[in-house]
Amino acid sequence: MPGTEHLRNVAIVAHVDHGKTTLVDAMLRATGVFGDHEQPVERVLDSVDQERERGITILAKAASVTWKGTRINVVDTPGHADFGGEVERALALVDGILLLVDAAEGPLPQTRFVLSKSLAARLPAVVVLNKVDRPDARPDEVLGEIEQLFLDLEAPLELLDFPIVSAVAREGRSVLGVGVPPPHADLAPLLDTVVAHVPPPKGDPGAPLQALVTNLDASDYLGRLAVGRVMHGVLRKGDTVVLLDTEVAEGKPPVKRRLASLMGFEGVTRREVPTRSAGDLFVVAGFPEVEVGDTFADPLFPEPLPRLSVDEPVLRMTFAVNSSPLAGREGTVLTSRHLRERLEREVLGNVSIRLRDTGSPDVIEVAGRGELQLAVLIEAMRREGYELQVSRPEVVARDIDGRRHEPVERGVIDVPDEYVGAVTQALAPRKGQILDLRPGDVGRTVITWEAPARGLIGFRSLLLTETRGTALIHTQHAGWVPWAGELPHRQGGAMVADRAGIVTAYALDQLQQRGELFVRPGETVYEGMVVGESARGEDMVVNVCRSKEKTNIRTHSHDEAIKLAPPREITLESAIEFIADDELVEVTPSSIRIRKRLLTEAERRRHRRR
Repeated sequence: MPGTEHLRNVAIVAHVDHGKTTLVDAMLRATGVFGDHEQPVERVLDSVDQERERGITILAKAASVTWKGTRINVVDTPGHADFGGEVERALALVDGILLLVDAAEGPLPQTRFVLSKSLAARLPAVVVLNKVDRPDARPDEVLGEIEQLFLDLEAPLELLDFPIVSAVAREGRSVLGVGVPPPHADLAPLLDTVVAHVPPPKGDPGAPLQALVTNLDASDYLGRLAVGRVMHGVLRKGDTVVLLDTEVAEGKPPVKRRLASLMGFEGVTRREVPTRSAGDLFVVAGFPEVEVGDTFADPLFPEPLPRLSVDEPVLRMTFAVNSSPLAGREGTVLTSRHLRERLEREVLGNVSIRLRDTGSPDVIEVAGRGELQLAVLIEAMRREGYELQVSRPEVVARDIDGRRHEPVERGVIDVPDEYVGAVTQALAPRKGQILDLRPGDVGRTVITWEAPARGLIGFRSLLLTETRGTALIHTQHAGWVPWAGELPHRQGGAMVADRAGIVTAYALDQLQQRGELFVRPGETVYEGMVVGESARGEDMVVNVCRSKEKTNIRTHSHDEAIKLAPPREITLESAIEFIADDELVEVTPSSIRIRKRLLTEAERRRHRRR
């Protein structure tokens, strides 16, 4: 089509930590986006604090580079299954993918997930074997595994003939075929292959306007921003367009407004442009009503595009305002109205999260793809000053043919050989099934397994403990299975504070033989707060504020120095995994605490009797 032959839209998809964001950095440098005098930060597109801290990409983002007269829009996507909604939206923007695979690790579960989505959209792939300079690289074997993966996913015949590029993304070197790029190499072979193999966008610039919104962003000056792709026609600044949303589908008149602000991607920034033609990516301001999946259309021919569909959530938990005795001391956003508004803003930009009202106006049910996705949302809220309390995650069950079904996860664990037995023993009580055992790197084994998602709450931390932090675990949603029955939770009961006060070393010294503690001397506790895990199975009410009685008797045994074991560090993820159904995690900007839903022992006793 005229106007699209010098345009390419490509997404970089891969498993976690295979080098997607690093490759985008290298492409930006290779195409002169950064001048010689500029020193860009590493992983420039990972702009969210949590992305930098966790070393993962959470949100799909776009950049634009120009190579030999062709503009290439590059979309960097998350690699973690919990953020699959971002991957699906990114694929709606592009006409091809760069499938990035670590030359040592080979294709892993998330590689399968993102490739299956790409093949379903019939997007051609350029396969990039990254990190070919690793001492344990095995590019020929990995290429065979990639070819087998395409066959396993029943790729259409026309997509089986894919070009191969070997790269060292960190150093910006590439070479066609399988091999190690020479020291003087650059990314020209990779960029030339993208231009040659990824087709230009389809779409008729002369047709009536149809532009699909795939993402939302916000600006302090412009308000809500709609990010998407022009499918047909031309989007012009100053023209009047209509917004076709779900309300229009229900028979309400569409929003009609003049386009006051239109931007395009240039490098890693956005700049004002007069037009965006068919196949190009856009950013539009001035439509506060816009949601993901809406269509901007010509007022004379208001035809909506098919709305985006994403996989359903598999886990849910409740969010409520903090109601503990320490509420309001550390946060600045404390009301249920603010909590609801914040969650509704999250849903507008994140199609894989769902909200549902509960019996209480102060409690909202939030469903998502997995523990990590929900933990990232909670962490973002606490950094914004929110105080809230959240429940233990539970799976979203589904009724299929009159029977209750639950989601099942397929995973891969890479562990040293001596821990294979520990992994299989950890999976067995969680109704896990071992599908495959194969040797990995020297001295390591790769275990492929399936287990109900319900049984995997807390499994990651248990696995890292059992293998002394040496295990690598990756999981993805693998469908639905009949309800598997009761599954085990934590081993010990909760040690629950019986009064408010300040923790003393004397009290902890008396209690540390009876379980593992979560608190230190000097911390403030309240009645009903969980201060440790007891060695026995049932809950234990304890006094952690007890001080030593003052007497005039002195003996050697009384005056021994108190030696306390270090308390267990409670993180957001470990707290969510630890809590039982009658407990909540209290989250504030500076603290993570675990508490009972009913704070007094009398209330809990009455509840048990009922």
